[in-house]
Amino acid sequence: MRRARPLAPVVGLMLAAAALALAGCGPEKHDDLFGARVRAYLLNHPEILVEMSDKLQAKAAKDAEAEADKALALGRQALAKPEIRKALEHDSRDYVANPGGRITVTEFYDYRCPHCVNMAPAVMTLIHDNPDVRFVFKEMPIFGATSDRAALAAIAIHRKGGDVMAAHRAFMAAHPLTDAGVDQVLHENGIDPASIDTDEARNQLKDIKKLAVNLGANGTPTFVVGDTIIPGEGERQLMEAIAQARGK
Repeated sequence: MRRARPLAPVVGLMLAAAALALAGCGPEKHDDLFGARVRAYLLNHPEILVEMSDKLQAKAAKDAEAEADKALALGRQALAKPEIRKALEHDSRDYVANPGGRITVTEFYDYRCPHCVNMAPAVMTLIHDNPDVRFVFKEMPIFGATSDRAALAAIAIHRKGGDVMAAHRAFMAAHPLTDAGVDQVLHENGIDPASIDTDEARNQLKDIKKLAVNLGANGTPTFVVGDTIIPGEGERQLMEAIAQARGK
């Protein structure tokens, strides 16, 4: 079933385009009669507005995809810089699962991102079943204050030597994740919720966001394996990149 399109934001552009189509070649017409002709034509042919809306949305989607591809291409170039690679894979502030693994996978995620939540079981299975995969967790909250609080909590749990993996699973499994739920996990790890919002932790989050920008990772989740950047719920692409890394 076709859903109704939100035409209001683009109706002015559509009207202008229709006016040009009706006007043909020649001097511009601004009289009331001409405007009435345009209005009457569109009212008699409303399917034109739907068609124009479809084309505008398709063009916007294509342009957004092209911009994302361009950003990721620049990100792959950035991976050649030693300082970027070090920040991505060897920042001592990050929590790392399977630290002895020879293949490094990095994930940028937000605990309230539905796509990150969908990928979380696959990530946990990947870590459990593949001890040769060194998995780096990058906190990148983009969904508001509760996401910020969860990221700060995870950083605090890591610094205090708490159970980071259990906290990660709890945050990803909460539907929805709330400040109270975050504080409960903090209490379980013996951490005062009032102590987590520090300049040091905030600086870590800023550094992660700066790194993400350099890599063209403008959304969550984003995975990086070697020189491969995988945006979104790309479980198949992730496993293929890991297999390729093993082959090398």
